[in-house]
Amino acid sequence: MPNFVKGVIHFQDVVFPEKRAFFEKLSEGQRPEALFITCSDARIETAMITQTEPGELFICRNAGNIVPPHTHHTGGITASIEFAVAVLKVPHIVVCGHTQCGAMHGALHPESVVGLDHVKEWLGYSKAALSIVQELGKDLAEEAQTRMMIEQNVILQLQHLRTHPSVATQLARRNIELHGWVYDIRTGQVEAYDPTTERFVPVGEHYQNRLEE
Repeated sequence: MPNFVKGVIHFQDVVFPEKRAFFEKLSEGQRPEALFITCSDARIETAMITQTEPGELFICRNAGNIVPPHTHHTGGITASIEFAVAVLKVPHIVVCGHTQCGAMHGALHPESVVGLDHVKEWLGYSKAALSIVQELGKDLAEEAQTRMMIEQNVILQLQHLRTHPSVATQLARRNIELHGWVYDIRTGQVEAYDPTTERFVPVGEHYQNRLEE
C-alpha cells in the first residue's frame, strides 16, 4: 500500500501539474474510440499495450474477459456495454484475451476451481469454447489446448456481444466493429482474429491496409 500512496502523491505533485490542461479538457467529458474488454489479470496493462492516453478507451475488466449473453438480468458488464455503445457511441469494441490466463486454465480444468462457486458459475460463459477444445483439440498438448481455449473464448465472447440489443443495432447500421485480440505476456505480441481465414494473425498484418491510409 505505501507504494500506491507514493504513486498518488507523485501523480498529484508532478504528473498532474505538467498535464493540467489535458486533465481540464478530460473533465468536460469523454469520447473514447473503443470499448476495451479484457481480463482482470494484474499483468495486463491496457494503456501500455495500446499506447493510449486517458479518455481514449472505455475499459471493462473481469476474470476471463467474458461477455455474458444478453438477458433481462442486469450486470455490470451488460450495463457498461449498453452505456458505451448507446451513449458514448464507441465505433469499436475489442475483446482482448491473454496467455497464461488463470480463468481459462480454470475452464479447462474444473477441478482447479472446486469450492469457488462464483468462479465456476462465471466460467460457464466459456462452456461453448471448452466444448470446441475438447472436441477439436483433444489430441493436442496441454500448452496448445490452452492457447486454443484462449482463442476460442475470445471468439465466443464476440458472439455473445452480438446478442446485446445496443450492439446488434449498431452492427446493423454499420456504425460499430468488433475485434478479437490475444495478447502474449511473454513476447508482447498481439494477434487479431481474422474472420475470413478464421485465424489469429499479428495486428500489424490484420490492420495493414488501415495503417497505410
